[in-house]
Amino acid sequence: MMRHEWEAARRVLVVRLDGMGDLLMTGPAIRALKGAAPGRAVTALVSPAAAAAARLLPGVDDVIVYRAPWMKGVEADPVADRALIAQLRARQFDAAVIFTVFSQSALPAALLCHLAEIPRRAAHCRENPYALLTTWVKEKEPEQGIRHEVERQLGLVAELGASGGDNKLAISLPAPARAWGGQYRTEGRPLIIIHPGASAPSRRYPEESYATVLRLLEHELDAACVLTGTDSERDLLLRIRKAARSGATVVCGASLAELAGLQQSSDVVVTNNTGPAHLAAAVGTPVVVLYALTNPQHAPWAAASRVLSADVPCRNCFKSVCPTGHHRCLRDVSPRQVVDAATELLLDGSGLARRALC
Repeated sequence: MMRHEWEAARRVLVVRLDGMGDLLMTGPAIRALKGAAPGRAVTALVSPAAAAAARLLPGVDDVIVYRAPWMKGVEADPVADRALIAQLRARQFDAAVIFTVFSQSALPAALLCHLAEIPRRAAHCRENPYALLTTWVKEKEPEQGIRHEVERQLGLVAELGASGGDNKLAISLPAPARAWGGQYRTEGRPLIIIHPGASAPSRRYPEESYATVLRLLEHELDAACVLTGTDSERDLLLRIRKAARSGATVVCGASLAELAGLQQSSDVVVTNNTGPAHLAAAVGTPVVVLYALTNPQHAPWAAASRVLSADVPCRNCFKSVCPTGHHRCLRDVSPRQVVDAATELLLDGSGLARRALC
């Protein structure tokens, strides 16, 4: 299907069914798609894990939440699938753009959109989709190199005539969330957020190392540190605080908007390669990322950052659990390296200089 046929699409469905960070990295492509035609309305079909982020994304006008049975950890529910198809058909979308990482197949979502009678359907696809896609962008990753996730999705929408604009990550942060985050600032002290959790065990920096990082940040930088995480990570945060002999504030179960407000109020965020790293980039806060070498395409995008890892022969394993068991790509990063990276971000103008502008 030619680009000019996409220009006529006014009601567009964008499909991104994995995590919050993946959706945030798709944000620049969604904005480009939104701005490519006057009066275009964009609805995002997302997973429950990404729903809160979708509601903060510039360029998204509406959100539909769906538990796709072809995604990890979701049980099949044919009733819900049929209900979604009926809902999409009733909305009479003109087009659907399906965003995936290169290891995912776009065909289940393409079939869903086909059954919903959405006439234009675009995606990267490795195998020949035949009639399931009207715009087939042939998958070239990883054989011809792996692009950053932002570049990959911008490349897809460029095939549809959507390009240009600001390619940074962005969210629209409500004023109450900004105010909520500001309460944790302390006059005269840098505010540093430590987010030690991650959904995949292979992407978690050891908690004993985080405890040392916390202790050094407080003792050497007189930093006011806040440990953040989900409700299920409360015990992890308390263990880290206890091991560090710290009085750091623990914040669990904050909404995504509140977490973003807290990050925006801070001088530096320290975290793993996980969604909050991309959230920090989206609010413009410098970030130190303990980057497990499981996959190369999810580093912080267009943000002041330090990305720390130890090189290992098993890099780019794409595994959620370390297949060798040694976890050296993270374990061999010393707490001293982490603290030095945070200090550099504070002193190079990207940290405390931001604080003066807040």
